[in-house]
Amino acid sequence: MSDMTRIRAGVVGAGLMGAEIALVFALGGADVLLNDRDPAVLDAALSRLAKLTEKGVARGFYTADEREQALARIRPAPDIVGFADRDWVTEAVFESLEVKTAVLATLDTICSDDCMIASNTSTIPISTLAAALRPSRRRNFLGTHYFSPVSRMPLVEVIPGFDTDPDIVDQVTATLTAIGKTPIAVKDVPGFAVNRLLHAMLIEAVKLVEDGVATPADLDLACKLGLGHPIGPFALMDAVSSGLCLQVQEILHDAYGERFRPPTLLKQRVAAGLSGGRGRPGWIVKEARA
Repeated sequence: MSDMTRIRAGVVGAGLMGAEIALVFALGGADVLLNDRDPAVLDAALSRLAKLTEKGVARGFYTADEREQALARIRPAPDIVGFADRDWVTEAVFESLEVKTAVLATLDTICSDDCMIASNTSTIPISTLAAALRPSRRRNFLGTHYFSPVSRMPLVEVIPGFDTDPDIVDQVTATLTAIGKTPIAVKDVPGFAVNRLLHAMLIEAVKLVEDGVATPADLDLACKLGLGHPIGPFALMDAVSSGLCLQVQEILHDAYGERFRPPTLLKQRVAAGLSGGRGRPGWIVKEARA
Protein backbone atom coordinates (compact mmCIF):
# COMPACT_ATOMS: atom_id res chain seq x y z
CA MET A 1 0.00 0.00 0.00
CA SER A 2 2.97 2.36 -0.33
CA ASP A 3 1.74 3.70 -3.72
CA MET A 4 -0.49 6.42 -2.29
CA THR A 5 -2.11 7.34 -5.60
CA ARG A 6 -3.84 3.93 -5.56
CA ILE A 7 -5.31 4.36 -2.09
CA ARG A 8 -8.93 5.39 -1.61
CA ALA A 9 -9.05 6.75 1.92
CA GLY A 10 -11.89 7.93 4.10
CA VAL A 11 -12.07 9.86 7.36
CA VAL A 12 -15.14 9.95 9.62
CA GLY A 13 -15.16 13.09 11.75
CA ALA A 14 -14.19 16.50 10.34
CA GLY A 15 -13.00 18.07 13.56
CA LEU A 16 -9.50 19.37 14.17
CA MET A 17 -7.92 15.90 14.06
CA GLY A 18 -10.01 14.28 11.34
CA ALA A 19 -9.68 17.15 8.87
CA GLU A 20 -5.89 17.18 9.14
CA ILE A 21 -5.69 13.38 8.87
CA ALA A 22 -7.56 13.77 5.59
CA LEU A 23 -5.07 16.45 4.55
CA VAL A 24 -1.93 14.39 5.18
CA PHE A 25 -3.36 11.51 3.17
CA ALA A 26 -4.26 13.88 0.33
CA LEU A 27 -0.82 15.49 0.38
CA GLY A 28 0.58 11.97 0.10
CA GLY A 29 -1.44 11.39 -3.07
CA ALA A 30 -4.49 9.47 -1.83
CA ASP A 31 -8.07 10.08 -2.92
CA VAL A 32 -9.90 11.09 0.28
CA LEU A 33 -13.53 11.28 1.38
CA LEU A 34 -14.15 13.38 4.50
CA ASN A 35 -17.38 12.75 6.39
CA ASP A 36 -19.13 14.45 9.28
CA ARG A 37 -22.73 14.12 10.45
CA ASP A 38 -22.91 17.94 10.74
CA PRO A 39 -22.73 19.65 7.31
CA ALA A 40 -21.63 22.91 8.95
CA VAL A 41 -18.65 21.16 10.57
CA LEU A 42 -17.73 19.62 7.23
CA ASP A 43 -17.87 22.98 5.45
CA ALA A 44 -15.82 24.62 8.22
CA ALA A 45 -13.22 21.87 8.00
CA LEU A 46 -12.71 22.37 4.27
CA SER A 47 -12.40 26.14 4.76
CA ARG A 48 -9.91 25.60 7.58
CA LEU A 49 -7.80 23.28 5.43
CA ALA A 50 -7.72 25.86 2.64
CA LYS A 51 -6.34 28.48 5.05
CA LEU A 52 -3.97 26.02 6.71
CA THR A 53 -2.46 24.97 3.41
CA GLU A 54 -1.98 28.61 2.36
CA LYS A 55 0.31 28.93 5.38
CA GLY A 56 1.98 25.65 4.42
CA VAL A 57 2.90 27.05 1.02
CA ALA A 58 4.16 30.30 2.58
CA ARG A 59 6.37 28.31 4.96
CA GLY A 60 7.76 26.13 2.20
CA PHE A 61 6.23 22.84 3.34
CA TYR A 62 4.87 22.22 -0.18
CA THR A 63 4.31 24.14 -3.42
CA ALA A 64 1.19 25.97 -4.51
CA ASP A 65 0.56 23.23 -7.12
CA GLU A 66 0.91 20.50 -4.49
CA ARG A 67 -1.53 22.38 -2.29
CA GLU A 68 -4.12 22.67 -5.06
CA GLN A 69 -3.78 19.02 -5.97
CA ALA A 70 -4.13 17.90 -2.35
CA LEU A 71 -7.23 20.01 -1.71
CA ALA A 72 -8.76 18.67 -4.93
CA ARG A 73 -8.24 15.12 -3.64
CA ILE A 74 -10.37 15.78 -0.53
CA ARG A 75 -14.05 15.45 -1.26
CA PRO A 76 -16.85 16.07 1.24
CA ALA A 77 -18.99 13.01 1.94
CA PRO A 78 -22.14 14.01 3.82
CA ASP A 79 -23.34 10.39 3.67
CA ILE A 80 -21.13 7.65 5.10
CA VAL A 81 -22.61 5.21 2.57
CA GLY A 82 -20.06 6.62 0.12
CA PHE A 83 -17.33 4.79 2.01
CA ALA A 84 -18.26 1.44 0.41
CA ASP A 85 -15.37 1.70 -2.07
CA ARG A 86 -12.68 2.83 0.41
CA ASP A 87 -9.45 0.89 1.04
CA TRP A 88 -8.59 2.60 4.36
CA VAL A 89 -11.01 4.38 6.69
CA THR A 90 -9.98 6.32 9.78
CA GLU A 91 -12.53 6.91 12.53
CA ALA A 92 -11.72 10.27 14.16
CA VAL A 93 -14.87 11.17 16.08
CA PHE A 94 -15.38 12.33 19.67
CA GLU A 95 -13.38 10.43 22.32
CA SER A 96 -16.34 8.44 23.64
CA LEU A 97 -16.70 4.67 23.65
CA GLU A 98 -20.40 4.92 22.74
CA VAL A 99 -19.86 7.35 19.87
CA LYS A 100 -16.88 5.48 18.44
CA THR A 101 -18.46 2.03 18.62
CA ALA A 102 -21.60 3.34 16.89
CA VAL A 103 -19.49 4.71 14.02
CA LEU A 104 -17.42 1.53 13.79
CA ALA A 105 -20.52 -0.68 13.74
CA THR A 106 -21.90 1.41 10.86
CA LEU A 107 -18.63 1.21 8.93
CA ASP A 108 -18.65 -2.56 9.44
CA THR A 109 -21.88 -2.80 7.49
CA ILE A 110 -20.76 -0.43 4.71
CA CYS A 111 -17.07 -1.02 4.01
CA SER A 112 -15.77 -3.87 1.89
CA ASP A 113 -14.36 -6.92 3.68
CA ASP A 114 -10.82 -5.96 2.64
CA CYS A 115 -11.07 -2.38 3.88
CA MET A 116 -8.64 -1.49 6.67
CA ILE A 117 -10.37 0.43 9.48
CA ALA A 118 -8.37 2.45 12.01
CA SER A 119 -9.42 4.37 15.10
CA ASN A 120 -7.72 7.62 16.09
CA THR A 121 -8.61 7.06 19.73
CA SER A 122 -6.12 8.51 22.22
CA THR A 123 -7.07 6.41 25.25
CA ILE A 124 -9.65 3.66 24.58
CA PRO A 125 -8.18 0.15 24.15
CA ILE A 126 -8.36 -1.02 20.55
CA SER A 127 -9.62 -4.48 21.48
CA THR A 128 -12.51 -2.85 23.36
CA LEU A 129 -13.46 -0.92 20.22
CA ALA A 130 -13.00 -4.06 18.10
CA ALA A 131 -15.97 -5.63 19.91
CA ALA A 132 -18.21 -3.36 17.79
CA LEU A 133 -17.01 -5.17 14.64
CA ARG A 134 -17.75 -8.60 13.23
CA PRO A 135 -15.08 -11.16 14.23
CA SER A 136 -14.04 -11.53 10.59
CA ARG A 137 -13.42 -7.76 10.35
CA ARG A 138 -11.17 -7.49 13.39
CA ARG A 139 -8.06 -8.72 11.58
CA ASN A 140 -8.20 -5.48 9.53
CA PHE A 141 -8.76 -3.17 12.49
CA LEU A 142 -6.18 -1.32 14.61
CA GLY A 143 -5.43 2.02 16.24
CA THR A 144 -3.55 4.88 14.60
CA HIS A 145 -3.17 7.62 17.21
CA TYR A 146 -2.08 10.88 15.58
CA PHE A 147 -0.94 13.97 17.47
CA SER A 148 -2.19 17.52 17.13
CA PRO A 149 -1.61 19.37 14.91
CA VAL A 150 -1.59 16.34 12.61
CA SER A 151 -0.23 18.34 9.68
CA ARG A 152 2.96 19.14 11.62
CA MET A 153 3.42 16.40 14.24
CA PRO A 154 5.14 13.36 12.69
CA LEU A 155 4.43 10.75 15.38
CA VAL A 156 1.69 8.13 15.05
CA GLU A 157 1.19 5.39 17.61
CA VAL A 158 0.21 2.16 15.83
CA ILE A 159 -1.76 -0.11 18.15
CA PRO A 160 -2.85 -3.60 17.08
CA GLY A 161 -5.76 -5.26 18.85
CA PHE A 162 -5.91 -8.87 19.98
CA ASP A 163 -7.04 -10.02 16.53
CA THR A 164 -5.16 -7.61 14.24
CA ASP A 165 -3.29 -9.39 11.46
CA PRO A 166 0.48 -8.65 11.70
CA ASP A 167 0.53 -8.10 7.93
CA ILE A 168 -1.98 -5.28 8.38
CA VAL A 169 0.30 -3.65 10.96
CA ASP A 170 3.17 -3.84 8.46
CA GLN A 171 1.05 -2.35 5.66
CA VAL A 172 -0.19 0.47 7.87
CA THR A 173 3.32 1.24 9.07
CA ALA A 174 4.58 1.41 5.49
CA THR A 175 1.72 3.66 4.40
CA LEU A 176 2.13 6.05 7.32
CA THR A 177 5.82 6.30 6.50
CA ALA A 178 4.93 7.05 2.87
CA ILE A 179 2.81 10.05 3.92
CA GLY A 180 5.63 11.46 6.01
CA LYS A 181 4.70 10.13 9.44
CA THR A 182 6.91 8.32 11.95
CA PRO A 183 4.98 5.32 13.30
CA ILE A 184 5.88 3.51 16.50
CA ALA A 185 4.39 0.20 17.67
CA VAL A 186 2.57 0.39 21.01
CA LYS A 187 0.85 -2.29 23.06
CA ASP A 188 -2.94 -2.10 23.38
CA VAL A 189 -3.39 -0.64 26.86
CA PRO A 190 -5.55 2.33 28.03
CA GLY A 191 -3.80 5.58 27.14
CA PHE A 192 -1.17 3.71 25.09
CA ALA A 193 2.32 5.21 25.66
CA VAL A 194 2.50 8.93 25.00
CA ASN A 195 -0.67 9.92 26.82
CA ARG A 196 0.42 8.06 29.93
CA LEU A 197 3.68 10.01 29.94
CA LEU A 198 2.00 13.29 29.08
CA HIS A 199 -0.81 13.18 31.63
CA ALA A 200 1.49 12.15 34.45
CA MET A 201 3.28 15.44 33.75
CA LEU A 202 0.08 17.48 33.34
CA ILE A 203 -1.34 16.19 36.63
CA GLU A 204 1.87 17.09 38.47
CA ALA A 205 1.95 20.53 36.81
CA VAL A 206 -1.58 21.34 38.05
CA LYS A 207 -0.66 20.06 41.52
CA LEU A 208 2.31 22.46 41.58
CA VAL A 209 -0.11 25.32 40.93
CA GLU A 210 -2.54 23.99 43.57
CA ASP A 211 0.31 23.95 46.09
CA GLY A 212 1.36 27.50 45.21
CA VAL A 213 4.82 26.40 44.07
CA ALA A 214 4.75 28.39 40.83
CA THR A 215 2.34 30.03 38.36
CA PRO A 216 1.21 28.38 35.13
CA ALA A 217 3.17 30.92 33.10
CA ASP A 218 6.38 30.31 35.04
CA LEU A 219 6.00 26.55 34.88
CA ASP A 220 5.54 26.79 31.10
CA LEU A 221 8.71 28.86 30.92
CA ALA A 222 10.54 26.34 33.11
CA CYS A 223 9.56 23.43 30.86
CA LYS A 224 10.66 25.27 27.73
CA LEU A 225 13.96 26.61 29.07
CA GLY A 226 14.82 23.87 31.54
CA LEU A 227 13.54 20.74 29.77
CA GLY A 228 13.69 21.84 26.14
CA HIS A 229 9.97 21.35 25.56
CA PRO A 230 8.59 23.35 22.59
CA ILE A 231 5.42 24.19 24.54
CA GLY A 232 4.66 24.30 28.26
CA PRO A 233 2.04 22.09 29.94
CA PHE A 234 -0.47 24.88 30.52
CA ALA A 235 -0.21 26.29 27.00
CA LEU A 236 -0.70 22.73 25.76
CA MET A 237 -3.79 22.26 27.93
CA ASP A 238 -5.15 25.54 26.60
CA ALA A 239 -4.55 24.37 23.03
CA VAL A 240 -6.25 20.97 23.35
CA SER A 241 -8.65 22.11 26.13
CA SER A 242 -8.60 21.22 29.79
CA GLY A 243 -11.95 19.50 29.28
CA LEU A 244 -10.35 16.95 26.99
CA CYS A 245 -7.43 16.54 29.43
CA LEU A 246 -9.88 15.88 32.25
CA GLN A 247 -11.71 13.32 30.14
CA VAL A 248 -8.46 11.48 29.35
CA GLN A 249 -7.35 11.54 32.98
CA GLU A 250 -10.66 10.08 34.10
CA ILE A 251 -10.16 7.17 31.68
CA LEU A 252 -6.59 6.69 32.91
CA HIS A 253 -7.72 6.92 36.55
CA ASP A 254 -10.28 4.20 35.87
CA ALA A 255 -7.58 2.00 34.37
CA TYR A 256 -4.59 2.68 36.62
CA GLY A 257 -5.89 4.10 39.88
CA GLU A 258 -4.67 6.94 42.09
CA ARG A 259 -1.60 7.99 40.11
CA PHE A 260 -3.90 9.38 37.39
CA ARG A 261 -6.59 10.93 39.62
CA PRO A 262 -7.46 14.32 38.01
CA PRO A 263 -6.49 17.23 40.28
CA THR A 264 -9.31 19.11 42.00
CA LEU A 265 -8.17 22.41 40.49
CA LEU A 266 -8.47 20.99 36.97
CA LYS A 267 -12.03 19.82 37.67
CA GLN A 268 -12.95 23.22 39.14
CA ARG A 269 -11.61 25.14 36.15
CA VAL A 270 -13.40 22.93 33.65
CA ALA A 271 -16.66 23.32 35.61
CA ALA A 272 -16.10 27.10 35.64
CA GLY A 273 -15.76 27.25 31.85
CA LEU A 274 -12.01 27.91 31.90
CA SER A 275 -11.12 25.01 29.65
CA GLY A 276 -9.23 26.88 26.96
CA GLY A 277 -9.59 25.77 23.38
CA ARG A 278 -9.95 28.02 20.39
CA GLY A 279 -10.66 31.59 21.56
CA ARG A 280 -11.78 30.54 25.06
CA PRO A 281 -10.17 31.45 28.41
CA GLY A 282 -7.76 28.96 29.89
CA TRP A 283 -4.73 28.83 32.16
CA ILE A 284 -2.50 31.29 30.34
CA VAL A 285 -5.33 33.66 29.40
CA LYS A 286 -6.17 33.96 33.10
CA GLU A 287 -2.53 34.69 33.92
CA ALA A 288 -2.47 37.45 31.31
CA ARG A 289 -5.53 39.09 32.86
CA ALA A 290 -4.21 38.96 36.43
